[in-house]
Amino acid sequence: MKNLFNQILKFGLVGLFCFFIDYGLTIGLTNNMGVHYLISKFIGFVVSAIVNYILSIKFVFTRKKEMDRKKEFSVFLILSAVGLVINEIVMFICIDGIFRHSAALMELLEETMVVKLSAIIATGVVMVYNFISRKLFLERK
Repeated sequence: MKNLFNQILKFGLVGLFCFFIDYGLTIGLTNNMGVHYLISKFIGFVVSAIVNYILSIKFVFTRKKEMDRKKEFSVFLILSAVGLVINEIVMFICIDGIFRHSAALMELLEETMVVKLSAIIATGVVMVYNFISRKLFLERK
């Protein structure tokens, strides 16, 4: 149980670091450069996913010895692609599905704030997915 707790702690630290990469790119591109939020989220997610892979393999998960690096990275890419889809869906639901269809929310919040909040929510949802899927498919049993 102690090993699992330590692993979750390391995963959280790596995730926090990668969150700042993803969040910074998403918010910077959307709110400062006018890039559509789904495109900026895509860019932020991809960059942070690559960094997350490198740090997770190095510090968090014990590699499966029977899995070569190409196969391991391929599995990681597939898992990340699913995470990206989840991420984009959550962002879309929060912004286009909820915010833009609620006059009360549109009066209460600026869209830049909604993009920030949506990015945090999407990251939280995908973080849980990432831990479970990587533990199941990438870690040595």
